[in-house]
Amino acid sequence: MAADFRTPISKAVRPEDTTEVLSKYRRSQGRGKEEYASMVTAFYDLITDAYEYGWGQSFHFALMEPGVSFGESIANHEYFLGEAIGLKPGMKVLDVGCGVGGPLRSLARKYGASIVGLNISEYQLAKCSAYNGKAGLDHLCSVLHGDFLNIQAEDGSFDAAYHIEALPHAPDKVAAFAEIFRVLRPGAVFVGYDWCMTPLYDGGNPGHRELREGIEYGNALSQIASFTQVNDGLRAVGFELVEAFDRALDADIRTPWYQPLEGSSLNLRRLPRTALGRKITSVALRVLEDVRAVPRGSSKVQEILNTAADSLVAAGRLGIFTPMYYHKACKPG
Repeated sequence: MAADFRTPISKAVRPEDTTEVLSKYRRSQGRGKEEYASMVTAFYDLITDAYEYGWGQSFHFALMEPGVSFGESIANHEYFLGEAIGLKPGMKVLDVGCGVGGPLRSLARKYGASIVGLNISEYQLAKCSAYNGKAGLDHLCSVLHGDFLNIQAEDGSFDAAYHIEALPHAPDKVAAFAEIFRVLRPGAVFVGYDWCMTPLYDGGNPGHRELREGIEYGNALSQIASFTQVNDGLRAVGFELVEAFDRALDADIRTPWYQPLEGSSLNLRRLPRTALGRKITSVALRVLEDVRAVPRGSSKVQEILNTAADSLVAAGRLGIFTPMYYHKACKPG
C-alpha cells in the first residue's frame, strides 16, 4: 500500500472541516432513507484512511483459520464468493459497495473476470481507481459512482454480482435487492456476506439492544437485519434463494471472526486493529489534537471506531451477531 495512504487521519476532509463532517454524520443518523446517503458518505470520508491504516484494502471480516495469516484469510473469504459465482474470464461482474477495491482486485487477478466497483463514496472510488492502475488491473477493474438504491446501469448489464458487508448500509434492503436483480441478466447469480443479528439476539434484552445500537452507530447502519429478513427480501424481488447460512459457525473456536479486534499484539503491523492499539491511538490523537498536530475532532472519530469495535467483539462473543451471513441467489431465466 502506498505510504501516503498509511495514516489514520482522513485525507478526504479538509482539516478545518473535520468537526463539521463529524456533526453531519451524527445528525444524519436515525433519519432513515432520506438521510442515509449523507450519513454513509460522511462516515467513509471520516474513516476510510483509518480503516486502511488498521485493516488494509479489503474492509471486511473473514473466516479465520489457525496458522493462516490475516491477509490469506481475507483473500480466502473473497475466493469463496468467486467460487460460488463460478467467476471466469469474459464475465462482467458488479461489486456492490466496493470500498477501495481490495476484493475486486483480488477476484479479478485470480479469476480473470471484469469487475465494476459500485460505490457512493467518491473518495473511495478515487483510491480504488488509483490502486487498480498501480496493480496493472485497469483492463479488468473499473468503477461506477452511485447508490445501490439507484444503480446507473441498464437492465441485464451484468453476468453476476456480489457484495461483501456492503448492504447493511441500505436503509431499504428490499429496494437494494430489487436494483441488483434489475441489472443482472437472466440466470445470473448474486452472492454476498451480510451483517445480521442471529437467532440468539433478544430484542427484549437491554444488553443485546445496546450492542446492536453500538454496532449501528459505529458503522453508519440504519438497522441490522435478521437472517429471515435477508432471505425474504431476496425472494420478494424475484430471486431464487439457492443457499444461505452463517459462515461464522464454520470457524475454529480458537479463531473467531472477531479475533483481529480483540486482545493485544506486539506485532506493529497488527497493533492498530487490536484493543490495545485502539487505546494507544485514542490517547495519541487527544495529545496531538492539543498541540494542533492533527485536526480537531480526530479523537472523536476514533471514539466512533472504538465503539464499533468493542460492540462487535462483545456481540460476537455472545453469538448474537455475525458479519458473514452468506447468501447465494439466482435470477430466474
